Amino acid sequence: MKRQKTSGYIKVLSLSTCIIALYITTQLFTFSSTPTPTIDNTPTFKNNYSIFSLKIPDSIHFANEKVPIEKHWVRESLDRELLVNTYWQSQTVLFIKRCNRYFPIIEPILKEQGIPDDFKYLAVIESGLMPRSISPAGAAGIWQFMKSTAIEYGLEVNSEVDERYHLEKATIAACKYFNKSYAKYQNWTLVAASYNAGKAGISRQLDRQQASDYYNLLLGEETGRYVYRIIALKEILSTPDKYGFYVDEEDLYAHLKTGAVSVDSSIHNIASFAKKYDISYKELKDLNPWLRDNKLTNSRKKTYKIDLPVSALNTQKIPSKPIRPESIPTPIIDESQISIKTQGMSIQNKN
Repeated sequence: MKRQKTSGYIKVLSLSTCIIALYITTQLFTFSSTPTPTIDNTPTFKNNYSIFSLKIPDSIHFANEKVPIEKHWVRESLDRELLVNTYWQSQTVLFIKRCNRYFPIIEPILKEQGIPDDFKYLAVIESGLMPRSISPAGAAGIWQFMKSTAIEYGLEVNSEVDERYHLEKATIAACKYFNKSYAKYQNWTLVAASYNAGKAGISRQLDRQQASDYYNLLLGEETGRYVYRIIALKEILSTPDKYGFYVDEEDLYAHLKTGAVSVDSSIHNIASFAKKYDISYKELKDLNPWLRDNKLTNSRKKTYKIDLPVSALNTQKIPSKPIRPESIPTPIIDESQISIKTQGMSIQNKN
């Protein structure tokens, strides 16, 4: 009886093994045919993206002054800044986009004031070309002026008007600083370094270290990297495709077409003033970040030029509710002073 049971188990096990073997064989034949090719939907940049070390240019200049890249510490310092700014892609793409808006305004002022064009890259590392930029120390605007320095170079700074945020006026003030510094050093690289460390700081280190140029100075981390950052950004932003940056023209930040309206009286409510031109308070403040409050007292009757969109210049809005005349003074509009900012150039309308 026991042998019969054992024999039965063996028959069942054999039958099960045959069934399993048959199933496996069937599956092997089923999947042995050539698979249908699948379409690779992986984004192109993932297929092509790689990390490379960067080639240092054989010859490079800042403000027409040769950078001594044959010195190993100069070469390595520049290499560091090229790598940091090439592979901090989001920031550098933003720089490229903002340059399209602000460089055409800065460039002609630098040229007019006798400053090398390369100094526009100094503004990039100072503020990232953000008009409302302010540092923890209180330096403000695209050129990052401290209040005392701004006043020294002719900018108005108070609770209602802060011309450190006025791009054209702040650029002129920066140029005054550069020219004064160049008169002292006769060297544009030292001028750039002094903008970060101050003329007194640079002069002290030159005397202490018995050096005559920036590249042979041992400086702190910030100033020691400062000029190399400018040079690296000049290299990347002037030839972005060389470093793998491709920004379509339609993605660049556009030039803002504006006209300047002259005002020599008080504005008691800037939000209401903006509505008179059928624009928002935000748009007016974006175009004029130097206006720091919701009013302009102007007790000295100084003439200010307030930028407005070109489309708003001849479309003053009639308020739906009566507004006290003194709350919105009628601005003085001198048509000869209305300018259209396009491609960064100021074109005066002439009668």
